[in-house]
Amino acid sequence: MALKLICVVALQTLFIKESVSQLNVCGQANLNTRIVGGQDAPPGFWPWQVSLQGPSHFCGGSLINNQWVLTAAHCFQGSSASGVNVVLGLQTLQGSNPNMESRTITTLIVHPSYNSDTIDNDIALLQLSSPVNFTNYISPVCLASTSSTFFSGINTWVTGWGNIARGVSLPSPQTLQEVKVPIVGNRRCKCSYGASYITDNMMCAGLLEGGKDSCQGDSGGPLVIKQNGRWIQAGIVSFGIGCAQPNYPGIYSRVSQYETWINAQITSNQPGFINFTSTGTDSDLSVSCPTVPPADLVCGRALLNSYLLNGSSVVTAGQWPWMASLQKNGQHVCGGTLVSLDSVLSNANCFSSSPVASEWTVVLGRLKQNGSNPFEVSLKVTNITLSNQTGSNVAVLKLSTTPELSYFIQPICLDNGRTFPVGTTCWAAGWSSGRGGEEEVLQEFPASVLECTRPSNDSICTGRFTLEQGDSGGPLMCEQDGSWYQAAVLSSMNIPSRRRRAAAVMEFERLSRFQDFLVETVGTFLSPSPTTTTTITTPTTRPTTGPHTTTTIRPITGLYTEPMTGPMTRPTTDHMTGWKIPHKVFFYLRLIFRTLCHLFSSHET
Repeated sequence: MALKLICVVALQTLFIKESVSQLNVCGQANLNTRIVGGQDAPPGFWPWQVSLQGPSHFCGGSLINNQWVLTAAHCFQGSSASGVNVVLGLQTLQGSNPNMESRTITTLIVHPSYNSDTIDNDIALLQLSSPVNFTNYISPVCLASTSSTFFSGINTWVTGWGNIARGVSLPSPQTLQEVKVPIVGNRRCKCSYGASYITDNMMCAGLLEGGKDSCQGDSGGPLVIKQNGRWIQAGIVSFGIGCAQPNYPGIYSRVSQYETWINAQITSNQPGFINFTSTGTDSDLSVSCPTVPPADLVCGRALLNSYLLNGSSVVTAGQWPWMASLQKNGQHVCGGTLVSLDSVLSNANCFSSSPVASEWTVVLGRLKQNGSNPFEVSLKVTNITLSNQTGSNVAVLKLSTTPELSYFIQPICLDNGRTFPVGTTCWAAGWSSGRGGEEEVLQEFPASVLECTRPSNDSICTGRFTLEQGDSGGPLMCEQDGSWYQAAVLSSMNIPSRRRRAAAVMEFERLSRFQDFLVETVGTFLSPSPTTTTTITTPTTRPTTGPHTTTTIRPITGLYTEPMTGPMTRPTTDHMTGWKIPHKVFFYLRLIFRTLCHLFSSHET
């Protein structure tokens, strides 16, 4: 049975309802005090780890509430869990395990978009035959929520009972293993595997120099990371080339991509989802190689804002990554937006007729006016130019240095004559004194586009929303074709005085009215992200590193740490550095392997 199973697999929102009960208990490993670990994991260190056995161990998994387990789809290629036991509280595969409990599986749910050829969407859920009681040795892990970010170099832990090298089983008594591996960004990972093999549903982790990895037998197991005392599952062991090969990190299903799907399957006692936030900047954005071209400088890309907020005024870090706080003497005065690498757009009303640039500072990546902002950057201003047209005006501030772009700092697209139809929901955002609680968190407001009472190509009108002095200079922004455009600059002229009654319709000067000025001061407008994806083909020939030419793909990966008791080397048949396997070759290898497995299985029976 084990041989058959091994052969078969050899190859939106933060606002979704969360289970309070699971959030209270998930991710707490009471017995785990390790900072830097060895290889054997002591009992109770990873209490969510499960072993899938039929009858012997063939895959791992993780407990996510008292009756559901998360694992890899490729562990169940036959779409049947008949005869499979889920063993919890297990420490060794051999010998006594006093904390062990076992359950059968009543429901197997494989992701409907799982692709056995590309191994995309490699995720499945298992419902246990009966609930388990939580102990120090059996408890659920938290899951990474939709907007989690995992930057290169962040350390994670992988656990399992897989091989310690290709074809080398874990020695008796087969104690649960642990290994610490850093995240490898998807762009860097694509440089090794080929751009078409790594999707947004995947993440990579491992040492680029090799030596630490998962290996055969660990598939379906968890890749976890700790934040604020809680362990959060970021990935599911999925596939890779060889084990611990240099330049070939392990590939994992990205759990944060599946929050909506998981909650749609588990409608009660839902798992605890927690947002994991990486600090610093994402170095992977600067990675390029022959198959992964440099990241284009595009506008309007808010990678952490992929959902509608339905009128909520709660903003999270990176949601509006172009927002700028314009400060004088360390105090917020007006809002603004990053519109190019070195230019910030604001309202002319924020400045005198002859503004002194040296008196101003621009803060990017800020969420709170009071409190910690780990992603912010403060930049000096070298020049301030006012549009000086009839009526209202805008201002462009030139920055002393160009900020490093990240999830939290991105430019917005400038409206270049686009039409935002009546009924479109746009958004405004800004800071104002006394608003947003004690920390004065950035606030946002939905604004539905309306017909202007005096139709004009120079105006855009919206329904009424709260606008205060500190919001002036911020954006009215509308999403179109997957990118965000600034339609207008918020103005203090739209703030009603105490004597003037607030109008039901708010009117703003469209940015297109200032196009000539903006082209002169900002330069060529940035382009949005393309709506189509370019497919990058990979070589169909490969160099060899020795007399053998067979490349082994490991769709069932497992834990591997080198060295264990001494130096280990990988077989030359498993080491084809630099070869990106084409999909057709991948397919035929799988077909050949399945045929061989069928023959072996038939021989066994």
